[in-house]
Amino acid sequence: MPTSDPATGLEPDFAHDSERAFSELLDFYGVSWQYEPTTFVLEQDTSGRVLEAFTPDFYLPAYEVYVELTTLKQKLVTAKNRKLRKLRTRYPSVRVKMLHRQATLGLLDKHS
Repeated sequence: MPTSDPATGLEPDFAHDSERAFSELLDFYGVSWQYEPTTFVLEQDTSGRVLEAFTPDFYLPAYEVYVELTTLKQKLVTAKNRKLRKLRTRYPSVRVKMLHRQATLGLLDKHS
């Protein structure tokens, strides 16, 4: 059964199958979620043009937390960790949790 973003009612264009599986897990447990609802500007030039931004994969409104899923590719993990540090410096009140592939797979295994 296709999953849909409860906020929009539309099926998101997930970037990765793990995101779809995670949304189905959230649906199974009745956790309301939004897919990529917010892009945070991390760096701008002097004219205000965005040089770097970060868009977490999910927002869980009931918990006021963003969730970013990541793979096992170290290069991607390192880049996401760097962006996450910048986000926490620039937006200290925003809560973001990063779930590494191994943790995500563990959650999905328990679900199935």
